[in-house]
Amino acid sequence: MARVHPNASAGATPPKAGLVKQLRASLQRLRHTERLQRALFDIADMAGSASDMQSLLSGLHRSIAQLMYAENFFIALYNPQHDTLRFIYFVDEVDGELYHPDQEFTAAELQNSITVGMIRHGKPMRGSSLQITTALGLDRHHNVGSPSIDFMAVPMRRDGQVYGVLAVQSYQKGRGYSQSDQDVLAFVAEHVLNAVERKMGQEALERRVTERTRELAQVNARLQEQVQERERAAHLQSTLYRIAALSHEQISSKEFYHSLHQAVGELINVENFYIALKSADNRWLDFPYYVDELGGRIGQRPLGRGMSEYAMRCAQTVLLSDTEISQLIARGEVHAATYGEPAVCWLGAPLTGTQGVIGVVVVQSYRTNLHFTRQDADLLTFVSYQIAATLLRRQQDQALQALNIQLEQRVRERTIELQHQIAVREHVQQQLQHQVMHDPLTRLPNRVYVRDQLEIALARQKRQADSQFALLYLDVDRFKLFNDGLGHQVGDRVLQEVAIRMADCVRSPDILGRLAGDEFSIVLVDCRQPADACQVAQRIQARMQEAIEIAGRRLYVSLSIGIAMGQGYHCSVDELLHDADTALYQAKAAGRRCFVMFDANVHDTATNVLDVEQQLRVGLETGQFVPYFQPIVRLADTRVVSFEALIRWFHPDKGVLGPDLFLPVAEKTGLIEALDWHIYDKVCQVVPSFLGADQVINLNLSPHHFHGQDFASRFLELLSFHQIPFKQVCAEVTESSLLSDPVAAARILGTLNKAGIQVALDDFGTGFSSLSHVHQFPLNSLKIDRSFISQLGSGQPSRSAAIVSAVIGLARALNIRMVAEGVETVSQRDHLIAMGCERAQGLLYGSAQPAEHWQLQNHPGGFLPGGEGAEPHKPTGHP
Repeated sequence: MARVHPNASAGATPPKAGLVKQLRASLQRLRHTERLQRALFDIADMAGSASDMQSLLSGLHRSIAQLMYAENFFIALYNPQHDTLRFIYFVDEVDGELYHPDQEFTAAELQNSITVGMIRHGKPMRGSSLQITTALGLDRHHNVGSPSIDFMAVPMRRDGQVYGVLAVQSYQKGRGYSQSDQDVLAFVAEHVLNAVERKMGQEALERRVTERTRELAQVNARLQEQVQERERAAHLQSTLYRIAALSHEQISSKEFYHSLHQAVGELINVENFYIALKSADNRWLDFPYYVDELGGRIGQRPLGRGMSEYAMRCAQTVLLSDTEISQLIARGEVHAATYGEPAVCWLGAPLTGTQGVIGVVVVQSYRTNLHFTRQDADLLTFVSYQIAATLLRRQQDQALQALNIQLEQRVRERTIELQHQIAVREHVQQQLQHQVMHDPLTRLPNRVYVRDQLEIALARQKRQADSQFALLYLDVDRFKLFNDGLGHQVGDRVLQEVAIRMADCVRSPDILGRLAGDEFSIVLVDCRQPADACQVAQRIQARMQEAIEIAGRRLYVSLSIGIAMGQGYHCSVDELLHDADTALYQAKAAGRRCFVMFDANVHDTATNVLDVEQQLRVGLETGQFVPYFQPIVRLADTRVVSFEALIRWFHPDKGVLGPDLFLPVAEKTGLIEALDWHIYDKVCQVVPSFLGADQVINLNLSPHHFHGQDFASRFLELLSFHQIPFKQVCAEVTESSLLSDPVAAARILGTLNKAGIQVALDDFGTGFSSLSHVHQFPLNSLKIDRSFISQLGSGQPSRSAAIVSAVIGLARALNIRMVAEGVETVSQRDHLIAMGCERAQGLLYGSAQPAEHWQLQNHPGGFLPGGEGAEPHKPTGHP
């Protein structure tokens, strides 16, 4: 391939207004990039936050609305196992209440909807709802939802399976979506899916924890009730025990009854309390203890029809109000004279012994605000048993002790159960915290955890000046090629294997984490010298030299590493991460597979690369890149047989720039494919105006194209669209570009060759295993590198002539055309003719010129005389 000479003529500088427009476009592009990065950070932060699902979804909506028009936005999750979907978030100015987040539909129910169509289709789509309906083969008369002017949706995929759809739509003219919006939405979709699934898992776990907590609370409440019941029972038992114990104490009758009064007073109100006992002859009623707030004392009276006798006749506890007492008096059951002072409430329990009722224990109230309850009656009944059955007290005491033992055992068992349940809950909480702080794919600490550890390290360094640490920022080289070319599943396996190998190279105190995508970090907790960090980086680089076998392929993966030492001037984790990221960027700029220690020069260089990247993006948007064409002639008669298309940048400030000044940055930043397709389209637009029917246009293929699945079909479609005959197209590849994935390269080049497109091997002799490439790939011509041609005719002894002669003989034997690059002098031309070389390209026959130049030349028969000029510099592998 030809290269642009540094002295190439400069293009006209656009007027000032155009420059301002370009700068505004650049500023808008920068703001868009910033909004995209901020949105991705917001999505990651929201996924790890404690907010609920609807708050997360609303936050996702706001983040996407910062990137594009998203007034009408929905997220639909698809369950492949049950073939159902649910619109977990749906905001629409026309169909606002069409779906409920908890409502689940079968795919059959919505089979004619665009959402189900997108899930089946599995690729991003953009256009009006009518256009998408037609493209998906749906019945537009039975569509679900209102038709929109512009609709854009992307599938949310993982491991090749669609798990949902992310969509925005517009009902307003002038509010539509571009390919850039579609690319952004597709890029954000995977992050949204990860965030939603993580939040759903978190909420599910929280629901399980909440349900378990509620169950534990209910069990605890029941246990508390049981404990309270046992406490009341224990209190009653204690009182009864005290009453029973009184009968064994050596105290007087007065002390005995007084202690009995106090014991009963712990259970019920005993302001008015007395005990009445039958005399041995059943003629008298004795009152051994009598306390009454109205005063007075009864020692003994004949048995009659008093309230005490009534309770004894009933042989059960009696609870009566003043009304009920009046009714008893009215019926003659009780004599008023014997009853005494009327009470508001009267409670009496018979004392029953082995011979029947022997007496009664009574409490009574003269106050209207004090009434005894049935529970009080039951308590007094228990007390009456204790007083009457002194002989059975030992047995009752033994039963009480057994009941206490049983109660204590139950309490211990329940305590053990509660301790176990608490331990289970703590374990669940620990699992939840681990999931929040770790990456589910590699099981490494995630960005949140790494940032926490860096905060700790910075704080420790501020407290202890001798505390040193280092941060390694690692990135998998060309990971996008693995992920896009071989599938996300292979990409995930690559990341897992990289994580395992890196873990083998760090010590136990150090922290290895995955920040995002193919980015990793290592925090060297105790790193005294930069050399120690470099040794770790060297170990990792050496460990990664072994091939990774995945899905029947041997993949060679390398890492670029940026190293930043923790310094006292680092005020925040973001500053430290920025320094490490800057060093990483410089490592990639140095050719990858290396590590760079951060310094000020690294920062300045990375800033320059970022500037060029932004200018490249603006140049693509504003059409600053154009194709130039250099002729390839037949040496026998100088007839032009083909043109090689070469890229030039009409920079608004620097004039016409050759590819060596910007293609390296395009390679590193992933813009090379966009540049290629832009030039392919431009070439197809202009070559019909000057390309003869028997002439060929040569297009250079970047090695990045060999990692895509659809390059060949897309390339052929482009040529067909512009009506460029396949036989008039030659695809040029370099030897080094074939090494990235020889199997894919052979497949793609074979497809193009079968369609009629010629294939040329450029810069022949400078790569690896040149001869093996000649028979491994479908080649039609060889272009021997200019380094061999430059020494022909110099008059100095050189092996170049022998090498060129051998290559010409090889090409003739294999029936492959031979093209000599870099022919600049008549002497070189004469030597090549003498050796039998058929075709040449170089300064002698013309430099690369725009299409207008060749349209005006209009040479009869396509003949060119030997000319002068500077052959532009052409970097290997790129147009």
